[in-house]
Amino acid sequence: MNAIADLEFFVRLVRHGSLSSLARDLGVTPPAVSARLASLEKRLGVRLLNRTTRRITMTEEGERYLRAGSSLLEEVQELERMVSSSRDVPQGLLKVNATFGFGRRHIVPALSAFRQRYPDVEVQLELTDRPMNLAESAFDVGIRLGELPDSRLVAKRLAHNERFVCASPGYLAGRTLPRTPEDLRQHLCIVLRENDTAYGTWHFNKGKRQQHVKVHGAMSSNDGEATLKWALDGHGVLMRSAWDVQSFIDAGQLTRLLPDWHLPPADVYAVYPERLNLSAKVRVFVDFLEVHMHEASHWGSHPLPA
Repeated sequence: MNAIADLEFFVRLVRHGSLSSLARDLGVTPPAVSARLASLEKRLGVRLLNRTTRRITMTEEGERYLRAGSSLLEEVQELERMVSSSRDVPQGLLKVNATFGFGRRHIVPALSAFRQRYPDVEVQLELTDRPMNLAESAFDVGIRLGELPDSRLVAKRLAHNERFVCASPGYLAGRTLPRTPEDLRQHLCIVLRENDTAYGTWHFNKGKRQQHVKVHGAMSSNDGEATLKWALDGHGVLMRSAWDVQSFIDAGQLTRLLPDWHLPPADVYAVYPERLNLSAKVRVFVDFLEVHMHEASHWGSHPLPA
């Protein structure tokens, strides 16, 4: 076994989190994985992991080996990409992370079109309720909306996206339309519980004026499609992104409220770890997404949620 192969084995083992999980992925038995690890530890002369068949924890030496080894592996991979004649041909496994709502609506069809154009790329999409750490989870590209707190990532804006407050004509019938954000306190509001933002607090600005409103209502959910369906059914005022509600506003099924007030933007970004030379699959996919999002940034029409 060479040092690079040992590094790759150790990184994969830590990412899988257990001997049995890596064994299943490699198509070998857990004892075979355990023997490989023991051989590596014997060569290095230190214990890297405390383990059982179900769980592993790193020793201090293991953490040091993983930290330095991961950086070294990236450098080796970048070196191979630079000298490889196939660098300009998208190929291999492309791992993408996106959130459920936006991912289903826009990234799923984008990846379908991308795969048809580049058949040598294998696509793995993981949809989650909140963005995942790209480095820790070994994703190539993440799709993010709104603020980007991680400065270690490269971000490319794919599309402009606003947030609106809106309600159905049925809900608004017989009610006084809100003229300022404070007026929302007198309305039933549908609240989406997501990320770690303050629950039920909506932040508005108009020029230099700012208003933070704690809204209340009878219905809330952690799923955006659920809150949209409730708004369409007339249960209250909803705050959602243009990509989700613009077509319903255009169709008259929802009415935009407080058009002179603005909510924090939720622009769409592709993010990826900072590297000297991106692989062709990542570089081409991000460029492809930019064109795809530009064509879709009117957010088009889509069927009413069932």
